[in-house]
Amino acid sequence: MPPPATGPRREAPERPGLASAHVAPVVAKAPPPFTVRMSQFLWVLSFAVGAVAIVFYFVIREDQLPLIADVIRGVVADRSDETYDAGADILYWSLFGLMVGILLVQITLLVSFSGRKRNIRWWQLGTLILLVVTYLLGLEFVGTGDYGAMLEQLFIAQGGLAILGLLFSTFPNALRWTARKVDVRPAGSAPDIL
Repeated sequence: MPPPATGPRREAPERPGLASAHVAPVVAKAPPPFTVRMSQFLWVLSFAVGAVAIVFYFVIREDQLPLIADVIRGVVADRSDETYDAGADILYWSLFGLMVGILLVQITLLVSFSGRKRNIRWWQLGTLILLVVTYLLGLEFVGTGDYGAMLEQLFIAQGGLAILGLLFSTFPNALRWTARKVDVRPAGSAPDIL
């Protein structure tokens, strides 16, 4: 057995820490900024008004078909009544299908915007321009009659809400949010709040 050491007693070395300052950041789930949430809310309101307009347009179909036939009759007056009825049917269902198609594409684009895809705002602007053109053409055919004013108000409300939604998505913090793609936080900091 060795003899006991007579010198000064050594202290134990300091234990290493459990977290290092040189750890890679981790992906975090941070809420989007206010302008992004407001943009999403306005787009959803636009979709709701658009859905109401589509349902209302379908409900007033029987009242609108004679008005559409009269507009066609004003262009060409020497055809049979069946031709005007068929033309009114074609115009009605074409406009109806275009309205539904634009609404579905806009919903898809909002999902892509929420997923921070690049250049989605340009596609949203394109569908918004197509929506305005569709509604202007539609009002030429169905903007008259007992329900024309109500239909016009629904069209204006949907377009206005979509314009506001697109405007909010172009504010600087919304653009920075999209450009970041993902949110990160330093490793070892507080966990995400879900």
